[in-house]
Amino acid sequence: MNLPDRPRAFLCRRFTPAVEAALAERFELVVNEDDSILSAAQISARAQGCHLLFVTATEPVTADVMAALSPTLAVVATLSVGHDHIDLAAARERGVQVLHTPDVLSDACAEIALMLLLNACRRGFEADRLVRSGAWQGWAPTQLLGMGLVGRRLGIFGMGRIGRAIAERARAFGLAIHYHNRSRLVPDLEAGATYHPTLEAMLPDIDILMIAAPGSPALKGVLDAERLARLPSGSVVVNISRGDLVDDEALIDALRRGHIRGAGLDVFANEPQVHPGYRGLDNVFLSPHIGSATHETRDAMGWLLIDGIEALRAGRTPDNLLR
Repeated sequence: MNLPDRPRAFLCRRFTPAVEAALAERFELVVNEDDSILSAAQISARAQGCHLLFVTATEPVTADVMAALSPTLAVVATLSVGHDHIDLAAARERGVQVLHTPDVLSDACAEIALMLLLNACRRGFEADRLVRSGAWQGWAPTQLLGMGLVGRRLGIFGMGRIGRAIAERARAFGLAIHYHNRSRLVPDLEAGATYHPTLEAMLPDIDILMIAAPGSPALKGVLDAERLARLPSGSVVVNISRGDLVDDEALIDALRRGHIRGAGLDVFANEPQVHPGYRGLDNVFLSPHIGSATHETRDAMGWLLIDGIEALRAGRTPDNLLR
């Protein structure tokens, strides 16, 4: 890849201090100092003349953005595993290389998945509010009874790296693992989990649904009213994938009716504009898209992008290149 000695780079969002320092050492770095979420038009205007564009899942890198930054733009590097915010076809057409950050965030995301699962099953939001409000009158035999995990069936929709990391941790809580994936895993990776060839086939056989599938336009609204109805009454739903995989109106209705006992959500459609229906529900635990939010993970994600760019400059193909 032919780039100047100090390529011009535009950083759409603030990265960790260590990663930003490394970027500034290597590139002529322009930073979106206020860390605001930029629109496609703003990226097009502010990243003029850049060779490298660093983005996250919040920035749309559309065909229009690539056209506006052409012919200088050579690499789009996204601090995320998901890449549905990037027009890969337009990137290929213009010869723009796209890097993402697989593997290094699997453990952190799995930890958040278990946090959401536990809080949804054991009524974490209600418990926290009861103590903070001063309304707690002390221990009671029937207070905030929740769902125990031992012997329950966890269905993981999307058994990639993150899904498998979730399964590994969930087994320690006594959960039986079921999964649906585009293809069945080899026995070593399956590790005794029960495979279902379709999502529809899995839903009636589980107590907790964990959505860990990669975001894609084809999966938008996949968890709709019809599929929610297939879950047994009193089930729990957890989503750490992309918010638009869930039909919000359908899930909110199922939570209000009690068909879904509880939900744990770290991702939302139209972030940060969360559907207001969730805010009035006691049986949903909400977190602000923090799946990979540890110091170690965000540093590792940033370094993976830097290493990928250096590999491209040396004529090598990095493992985190999207093809």
